Amino acid sequence: MSPVLRTQLGGVARRPARLLLTGLAMLVASFVVYATVLAQQITLRTALDTLSGTPEAVDLVVHSPDSENAAPITTTQLGKIKAVPGVAEAVGRVETGGEIGGQYLSVVGDPGTGALSVAKVTQGRYPSAPNEIAVTPRTASRMGLPLGTELGLKVYGPDDKDKTVKLQVVGIVDPADDFGSQAYAPQSSVTALTGGDTLQQIDVRLDAGADAGAVRTAIEATGGKRAPDVRSGADVRLDEANQAASDLNALFAVVGMFIAIAVVAAGLVAASTFRIVFAQRMRQLALLRAVGAGRGALVRALAAEGVLTGLAAGVVGVLGALAVGSAVPPVLRLFDITVAGPGVPVLPAVGVIALAVVVTLLAVIAPAASAARVAPLEALRAAATTAGKHGIGKLRWVFGLLLVAGAALSAAYVATNLPGRDTKDYHPDVMLLAIVFSGALAYFALIALGPVLMRPVLAVVGLPLRRLGPVGRLAVGGVGGATRRAAAVSVVVALGVTLIAGVVVGGASLRVLADRELASSAPADFELTAGDGATLPADLVSRATGSPQLRHVTTYRRLNEVKVGAAPSHFDANDLDLAALPELSKIDVAEGSLSDLRPGTIALSGWAAEDAGAHLGDRVEVSAAKGKQKLTLTVAALLPSSAPLGSSVLLHHSDMDRLGAPAPASGLLADAAQPGEDGRTAGQQALRQVMDNRSGLGLNVLADQRDQENEAIDAVLAIALGLIGLTVLIAVVGVGTTTALSVVERARESGLLRAVGLTRGGLRAMLTTESGLYGVIGAALGLLLGVPYAFLTVKALGVNAPLRLPVLQLLLVFAALVAFTALAGVLPARRAARVSPVVALGTE
Repeated sequence: MSPVLRTQLGGVARRPARLLLTGLAMLVASFVVYATVLAQQITLRTALDTLSGTPEAVDLVVHSPDSENAAPITTTQLGKIKAVPGVAEAVGRVETGGEIGGQYLSVVGDPGTGALSVAKVTQGRYPSAPNEIAVTPRTASRMGLPLGTELGLKVYGPDDKDKTVKLQVVGIVDPADDFGSQAYAPQSSVTALTGGDTLQQIDVRLDAGADAGAVRTAIEATGGKRAPDVRSGADVRLDEANQAASDLNALFAVVGMFIAIAVVAAGLVAASTFRIVFAQRMRQLALLRAVGAGRGALVRALAAEGVLTGLAAGVVGVLGALAVGSAVPPVLRLFDITVAGPGVPVLPAVGVIALAVVVTLLAVIAPAASAARVAPLEALRAAATTAGKHGIGKLRWVFGLLLVAGAALSAAYVATNLPGRDTKDYHPDVMLLAIVFSGALAYFALIALGPVLMRPVLAVVGLPLRRLGPVGRLAVGGVGGATRRAAAVSVVVALGVTLIAGVVVGGASLRVLADRELASSAPADFELTAGDGATLPADLVSRATGSPQLRHVTTYRRLNEVKVGAAPSHFDANDLDLAALPELSKIDVAEGSLSDLRPGTIALSGWAAEDAGAHLGDRVEVSAAKGKQKLTLTVAALLPSSAPLGSSVLLHHSDMDRLGAPAPASGLLADAAQPGEDGRTAGQQALRQVMDNRSGLGLNVLADQRDQENEAIDAVLAIALGLIGLTVLIAVVGVGTTTALSVVERARESGLLRAVGLTRGGLRAMLTTESGLYGVIGAALGLLLGVPYAFLTVKALGVNAPLRLPVLQLLLVFAALVAFTALAGVLPARRAARVSPVVALGTE
């Protein structure tokens, strides 16, 4: 080992706290990366245990042979399998369903007890007679089927030979999933409802010690020449879990992308930290140069220090993540949540440590080379002098400006080739790649030109602070006195804010688009419909209008075969009153206005207008297939997709009359009078009472569709913001580390300020404000980058989403980042304030 390397490593050993501060960002990144690996292990292992629909006790699963001409498995074959030696239990799986009060009720065959049951009784008892069923809690609430209810289930048979079966609810069961429309009964009862003997599969449990291979062979023999497909229960559960967890794998692939961004941010923070640490040790480096150490030897020694830092950070981060990951299952069990343990993935752990070493080595090379280039006489100056350089070299200027030009040209290409409302044959992949490329160039340009941008940006954002007195002016001066340091830290904060701003702006825009589409497909909480060509009884409509559990009750009529202009196709039309439901005000219009829809006018979907060759303001001939009347109507509005309720044509009710539409309503829409699940259940029960078990009516809970869409959007946004939070966390760690090292570097300055009258509280406030200023600068730069690129991304998607700027949310993001970065400087500020002025002035 060379003397120079021994000297550097000896200094590290004497000051382990400096090593910790230098590698803190990489420690956090290592922790996050390995914690993600453990989270994936926990999630996938739990999926294998819980996402499978086949019970754990199932040893063999019997299916029909995988062939087009294969005979299905039947109840007769089930009896043969039960008689096979070694079979302890065999259960046939079958599902059917029917209509009750206009809603579909699924009836699933299940034993209800024993190891092969998927439904457990929570109230009442499990059905034992052919006319008995058990329902799930949500089904009992939503469909009005409490214990003891007697109902008529209309079961659809072959050749339209439907039958109504009288059933009684005798139990409430708790299945794996409760969709609000499920009932359970023994397999024999469900088979009787189907009117046949076909089964979907047979689950088999073996006797203890039975030879699975021999039993499988015997089961295959029960099918004669058409042997059934027999698989092990473990294989079936694995396939089911993998299918259910396929979305999880895609999710973790997205997580990996954000983790990579967080690792890059950690590398930038580490590079900034090394630069500060090396600047503080310029006197030591100068002495080594003076006694003969070459630049190469210094670079190698400082790089070795970086490798040691990365190794220590990686090991500590992995061990910390392993401790937390192992503690998750027992902690969750305290809350009755069962998840699998993560195990100890050794290869990923080694990979994370190696990644930490490589990234830290890359981060240390540039600061090490810069420190080694300093001449001995210049290096012997005060550290603050070196750290306080503001400018950048000519080569860096040229490189930064080229990056700016590349980012601008890429963004201009996207902006000039954005699709209009007609996105036919448009493919967004090239545009999105161009946006990512432009954003990356813009960010690297920010890194290159950051030091020269700090002073003008600080002049703007620091103006209010300068007016608050000496502490504010000192804080602004402290940040402006080391623009390279301020740029290095603020750029990482800017990366996090750019991503957050993009998600917030893009999410707000896409949410408006989703609201518009849902307003068309699900404009109310409930829809009550008659059958094809049928109409709703007038008394039913009046009773629904008078129900206190419902509001915004409105009816509409449909005509299924309307011809528009020269279009070869026939379209579905309705006369829904757009002013009757609040949700309908959100519907998007490509051209014209739906408020102009009056007698003599028509609104067309995009497809219908294209098929008919109609444009806004055109006069088109409209006729109904079964009517003789032909109308000439003016196109008042063009819709980007379909008209409300999936129609292609929207007409005024007077024009529907002229086309020969029946006077009674085809359907009814209504909202629940009260919010929440309770209000929705009450509204659904009110409509069921209004329907009074009349045949031919259907009830759809459209609000459930809206909830599913909104929950999906909320989940995606929450996951994205959580992942971006990793980058912000590393940025905040970088701010805290920079402030802590700055306190050490500026000990004499702090002592001088105290000596001339600055109080401890004033010094704490100054340093904390400096820390917060890093957040202000980074957040300002992040918003300037994030918002325009978010707008470009939304338009480049080609989904006709409107551009929305959620100002309040962006202000909250700005304030939160400033608060977090300010808090990161609290502890270093308190430490600096505790040092006496005499001791501080004596520091070299």
